[in-house]
Amino acid sequence: MMLIKELLNEKNMSMYRLAKISGVPKTTVIDICTGKSNIAGCNVGTVYRIAKALGCRMEDLMDACRYDEQTGLPKDQSYLEKGLPPYLEKSLCAMKHSWQIIDNGGKDMLWDAKWCELNADINAAENDCCISRQQADYLRREYLRMENTI
Repeated sequence: MMLIKELLNEKNMSMYRLAKISGVPKTTVIDICTGKSNIAGCNVGTVYRIAKALGCRMEDLMDACRYDEQTGLPKDQSYLEKGLPPYLEKSLCAMKHSWQIIDNGGKDMLWDAKWCELNADINAAENDCCISRQQADYLRREYLRMENTI
């Protein structure tokens, strides 16, 4: 997270020192600072202790997560990938791997099959009410790379 890193640099403080001062586990601090975890997903006690140790307000740390002012939702919508049915997670993982190959200049002979399988799984999960319309639209935009899902 950029704000925390900036505050650490400003205060000439290491992640280890932040963990010691705040009482937040070192691994949690490292995960937040490296972007592996989002502070928006932390409990209020963790956010409070980090903010207090950095001498800022909790709101400052949370605002840095960049919420959409109109909807109040995080701009990073990866939270919509949570709670997916196992069959959808499997086809999503296959599609991610396929895109990685293609984006790195390679060829995946099964790309079209993986695309069709993921599309079918998204449709099935949405129709069976296993995922919301918002989740389905997000998955189509992100992993099928469809611009208009309506």
